[in-house]
Amino acid sequence: MDVQRIILIAALAIISYMLVLQWNQDYGVKPVPVAQVESVSAYQAKAESVGTHESSDLPTTESATSANTDLPEAKALATSAQQQLVSIKTDVLEVLIDTKGGDIIEVALLKHKAALDNDQPFVLLEQNGNRTYVSQSGLIGKNGLDASPDGRPQYTTTSNSYQLEGDELTVDLVHTGDDGVVVTKRFRFTAGSYTVAQDFLVSNGSTENWQAKLFGQIKRDGSSDPSQTTSMGMQAFLGAVFSTTDEHYEKVTFDDMQEENIKKVSQDGWVAMSQHYFLSAWIPAAGAEYSYSSRVSKGNYIAGFVSPEFSVAPGETKTVTADFYAGPKDTDLLEQAAPNLELTVDYGILWFIASPLAWLLKAIHGFVGNWGVAIIFITIVVKALLFQVNAKAFKSMAKMRKFGPEMTRLKELHGDDRQKMSQAMMELYKKEKINPLGGCLPIVAQMPIFIALYWVLMESVELRHAPFALWINDLSVMDPYFMLPILMGATMFIQQLLNPTPPDPMQAKIMKMLPIVFTFFFLWFPAGLVLYWLVNNILSITQQYIINKQIEGEGSK
Repeated sequence: MDVQRIILIAALAIISYMLVLQWNQDYGVKPVPVAQVESVSAYQAKAESVGTHESSDLPTTESATSANTDLPEAKALATSAQQQLVSIKTDVLEVLIDTKGGDIIEVALLKHKAALDNDQPFVLLEQNGNRTYVSQSGLIGKNGLDASPDGRPQYTTTSNSYQLEGDELTVDLVHTGDDGVVVTKRFRFTAGSYTVAQDFLVSNGSTENWQAKLFGQIKRDGSSDPSQTTSMGMQAFLGAVFSTTDEHYEKVTFDDMQEENIKKVSQDGWVAMSQHYFLSAWIPAAGAEYSYSSRVSKGNYIAGFVSPEFSVAPGETKTVTADFYAGPKDTDLLEQAAPNLELTVDYGILWFIASPLAWLLKAIHGFVGNWGVAIIFITIVVKALLFQVNAKAFKSMAKMRKFGPEMTRLKELHGDDRQKMSQAMMELYKKEKINPLGGCLPIVAQMPIFIALYWVLMESVELRHAPFALWINDLSVMDPYFMLPILMGATMFIQQLLNPTPPDPMQAKIMKMLPIVFTFFFLWFPAGLVLYWLVNNILSITQQYIINKQIEGEGSK
């Protein structure tokens, strides 16, 4: 190849690289804007921009069987001046509660940034003109406050701002009825925890028996997932999730909810709304049979539970409880929150491969302290486990490379007589112990691990905004300068140089195109995944080079 041709190829490569960079800048995946919009009450006058002056789509007392109707619209709009938003801050959460109904209308995660280059916390729940995603709970049934024709109850509290200063914080919202029944909606926060315990304390000061059911539900509109980092490849699940005694983990997409209402009855269990990296979930108290349901109302997707009816005798006080989790999909935290909640870290059908890989990745990170380095080490471990499989395959390819001239001679000798050609080739394979399909074994063995690791890297919230080195400051998104995919494509090209050239000219041309195809295929993949494939290629090149030298040395003795 002359110098002029080399210069032209280099210039073409540089121009192509710059075009890809510019294309990505103009049309690539844009980061989610981090400008925060204030969450507002759905019942105040200023909430008209959100478009909600209704009863927040609460279940009726028939929710255990139908779960498909809403309460009448609230009649208490004139009392909006009494309403207020209560803010609570812990070491990991910032929560906003609407005293009208006592719903959680905003949750910000202080340990997780909205964007890598911004210090604002990631907002999981919010209620504003951009998005509706809230947690609702209350009492329905015969005497339930939320079953009143006047709409949601108005609670009062001693302060509109609370901050955790020790290990625990309790925030009480109180409603005193005309009948002498006092309902206290208590929120209990714990340091370092994303679980908010919610107690309903019903003190019956009336002369009659008081009956109600506890409900908890998550309401979300159909807006896109703000935590999704890439539009290429497989996507993280967005939708509702149910866990019952019959099925520990059942995903229900928004489309499924449009088609039919989900209705389940189960001892214990939970209901959640899942997205990339983050989760909200209602976990009712253990030891009772709950009704779980989903429905679509006024453009919102609703999933929740209703408890069995409980009764409070005159002069008695009774407490019913449920936990609400709003935070990252961290397996350790989810296991602590509820049984089977860790299943929402969904590794797909290859979970039996992905789960050990995830455990090993976290264990290695505990020693090295860098997720990129941990990916490199886990690649080495996987390569070591597949060492013998790869060795046999590389030996077969090395022998095919060594006897390439002999195969060419046989092809020329027999010309167009394919039968004699095939017979001669089979005799050569048998004599020299060559497996012509051996080169496929590494790819076949690697693909399940590659797919499983893809899900591990995509589902691991620990890798979100995790830096590696140099320009790679977030392993969960693509390489901004595409250097890792280009290096990966270069290593594929080197691998081809070490492999035997396919005898079929068309097949040889296709093989030469594969490094280019794979490079473009990997351009928008998460940097952590490309790093794994790059390191895997480098280890394969090293192993194959050594084996090639050994096989070639055998012929020279």
